[in-house]
Order: sequence, then structure tokens, then C-alpha cells
Amino acid sequence: MQVENPMTRPIRVESSHWGIDVCGDEILYGDVIYEFPDGEIVLEENISQYLIQVLGATRKIAE
Repeated sequence: MQVENPMTRPIRVESSHWGIDVCGDEILYGDVIYEFPDGEIVLEENISQYLIQVLGATRKIAE
């Protein structure tokens, strides 16, 4: 009987990396993202930063 040596099998590394958003942060599988019509992808936690810095939105308090 021949026994396979586990030390010689290729190791399969599963990555949870999905990509990088426009703010430069890593996107992992399962993260909530927003995709804009021009193709830009933004993580949910970066959406305020994207609106202010990239799109030029101004954050204000309604008075």
C-alpha cells in the first residue's frame, strides 16, 4: 500500500482578498461595497470619505 506524504502535496491557500477600493483599502469577500456607474468601488465604511474627498460633497448639519 502506497501512502501519500502530506509534506509533498501542494498547499492550497485560500485568500479572502477581493480587491482594493478607491480609497486604497482592502476589500474582503463579504464586505459591503458600493459600485458607482463609472466603475469605482468604495467600501461602506469609506463612503463618507469618498463623497467628501472625491465627489466634493460638503457635510453639514441641518439648522
